[in-house]
Amino acid sequence: MTELAREIADAVRHCPDVADLSGGPFGTVATYLPGERVSGVALREDEVEVSIVARRTRPLPEIADEVRLALAPLVGDRAVNVHIGGIR
Repeated sequence: MTELAREIADAVRHCPDVADLSGGPFGTVATYLPGERVSGVALREDEVEVSIVARRTRPLPEIADEVRLALAPLVGDRAVNVHIGGIR
């Protein structure tokens, strides 16, 4: 799970319309690992939640779809919920 959380964070950051990851409301979107916190990615058994800061380049639903597509090879059959935590 440790490596998967990091891989997801890297894949999201490489999406052209994503400026960065966000911890979401009150910093609640995160994966807690021994001695480390991966902010912006919450791994659960049946879903993955990511919180992003989007760029003002395209409609937000398109950016969310771009993130889901980028994560599909990593998350298997888990649902991917994308939260827009900010816009730059």
